Amino acid sequence: MMTRLTLAVLLLAASSILPAAAQTGAANGEWRYWGGDAGSTRYAGLDQINRDNVRTLKVAWRWRAANFGPAPETYYRATPLYANGVLYTVAGERRAIAAIDPATGETLWTWRMDEGLRWEKAPRRFSGRGLAYWNDGRGTARLLVVTPGYYLVAFDARTGQPVPGFGTAGVVDLMEGLGYPLVPWAGAPGPMQTNGDDGPTRATGSANPGAVRGIDPAEGSIGASSPPIVVGDVIVVGSSALQGYYPKRLKNIPGSIRGFDVRTGRPLWTFHLVPRPGEVGHETWLDNSFQVAGKNDAWAPFAADPAAGIVYIPVGHPHNDWYGGHRPGANLFSESVLALDANTGRRVWHFQMIHHDIWDYDTPTAPNLLDLTIGGRRRQIVVQTTKQGFAYVFDRLTGMPIWPIEERPVPASDTPGEWTSPTQPFPTRPPPYERQGVTENDLIDFTPELRQQALEIARVYRFGPLYTPVSRVDAPDGTRGTFQAPGANGGVNIMGGSAVDPETGILYVASQGGVSRISLESNPARSEMRYVSQGPGGLRGPQGLPLFKPPYGRITAIDLSTGEHRWMIPNGDTPDEVKTHAALRGVTLPRTGKSAHANLLVTRTLLFYGEGRGGGRVFHAVDKATGAEIATIDLPAATNAAPITFMHRGRQYIVVAIASADVPAELVALALPTKEPGAGSQEP
Repeated sequence: MMTRLTLAVLLLAASSILPAAAQTGAANGEWRYWGGDAGSTRYAGLDQINRDNVRTLKVAWRWRAANFGPAPETYYRATPLYANGVLYTVAGERRAIAAIDPATGETLWTWRMDEGLRWEKAPRRFSGRGLAYWNDGRGTARLLVVTPGYYLVAFDARTGQPVPGFGTAGVVDLMEGLGYPLVPWAGAPGPMQTNGDDGPTRATGSANPGAVRGIDPAEGSIGASSPPIVVGDVIVVGSSALQGYYPKRLKNIPGSIRGFDVRTGRPLWTFHLVPRPGEVGHETWLDNSFQVAGKNDAWAPFAADPAAGIVYIPVGHPHNDWYGGHRPGANLFSESVLALDANTGRRVWHFQMIHHDIWDYDTPTAPNLLDLTIGGRRRQIVVQTTKQGFAYVFDRLTGMPIWPIEERPVPASDTPGEWTSPTQPFPTRPPPYERQGVTENDLIDFTPELRQQALEIARVYRFGPLYTPVSRVDAPDGTRGTFQAPGANGGVNIMGGSAVDPETGILYVASQGGVSRISLESNPARSEMRYVSQGPGGLRGPQGLPLFKPPYGRITAIDLSTGEHRWMIPNGDTPDEVKTHAALRGVTLPRTGKSAHANLLVTRTLLFYGEGRGGGRVFHAVDKATGAEIATIDLPAATNAAPITFMHRGRQYIVVAIASADVPAELVALALPTKEPGAGSQEP
């Protein structure tokens, strides 16, 4: 069935090939997309900061985001934008928008909505990952944000005022048009904006004056945590839901992709990620399970090829994360790369990377687009990095794999009622960039004593290859759960993701080497589902050390012209608690890296990375060709999201979001020192 579907999609795509533009990274010294450019390369061709002067980078300014919500954020996932001389960001649990002077860090204006109960019931109450930007080339520029309460708002990029002709007073209610009636929740004020020093003012023409309406909570919850993307004159919006690790309900709202007119906010099209009767893929939801299937959202940022008019969607998974007995079948379009015509919402092609996911391997980051020569032929490709440790590489116009992807047998589940796909797709190139599956050889072995203690700890859990299903806590073989590698956080995840150099064709992947310990239980008091997970959870090893061998986090450089790895480096140094552990005195340790996802940025001269949430407060500059470290810069806290870079008035800046338990959310700008006439180097 899956083979026939894939063939049909490829034939359809091949019959309507469109021209595409080269992907060259962020243009003109700006950063107008979450990923730098529409193709999410996370690359900028800037070279003012280079290997000769990078050691002199200083903190130019710090912008504090602690006062943009009811409590300071300690995990700040924002990636700002820079356009037309202004820096824009989101901040705070209410997802306020701020315009910032890029040279000084001064706040120019702010905006937010008072969403009342819509915010209180929102599944993703945090600052979000950023904004979308659009201009018409004639002086009109707009910013777009999806609020925690699931409103799409457009406002003037110069003034911060909502656009009057967009939706209702600049606001489109994204809960409308999902196929669920909106019911009154309670009386509450409408949207609120704050602009400059004028104080809060009630927005005129509120989208929901006097009362908040929303979807009946019995149907589930829905929101969004990543920015939309604008392709031509169409805003493409995804969705995000909870109900993952510990779902209480069987039913939840399924995800969808929608297109809106960027000028008016008028809805243009909807693509259902759980196909309805008559739609392609509906037959992959057996026993009418589409009626109760929830989630299947697309919560990560998107990528696009504007010249071809195609948007590329990294699709997540249905709930729950580790048991799928209520949704037998392959479950399209879960865990897929989905290419849609941005103007019509028509499916151009898709590839499902996991059939019937029961490992929480939702696709967690934007695809990367690139033009390069492979085997003597110029190719236009899209690369999707994943939690499972594979990079899947396709022709981005047809969906044909650049290198063969083989369906291989995988283990079956012994959990009652589970449906397991007999095979899964395995790319033949590139090789995996992270540990896949677990054997006893993966246990810590710094000393024979630690090795023996690790075996004793691990012996009551199941080991197995990639795609070993999770077992029950009361499994007949006496085990208490299953080791899963990569773990629930990946592999790749949104915090680090991947970046690509369009000049060299090298893909840089930030991954985490964590192993999850997961088990299933049947507990009607916890969930309507037959089984629900008791995890994910880690498991400390002997004497508090990690149970498994390093590296705990890494960065891998992959040559996309050959599909081969160029180099791999650990993400940062060995943690102090490992270096100084009493059991390791006298032991020569490898550089283990941090158990975190590095945050990547590529320029013409260097690869930059922060060690990420859970890592250290160090920002690294490395040689792109070899991975050799060139410089480190100390930050006030660990990086939480991927950095950006831009040129402002002749000066190159690198800006990154940071936060930790003791340092509330901030943006930090790095730049080379300035020199005043007749004076030495000055820190701004």
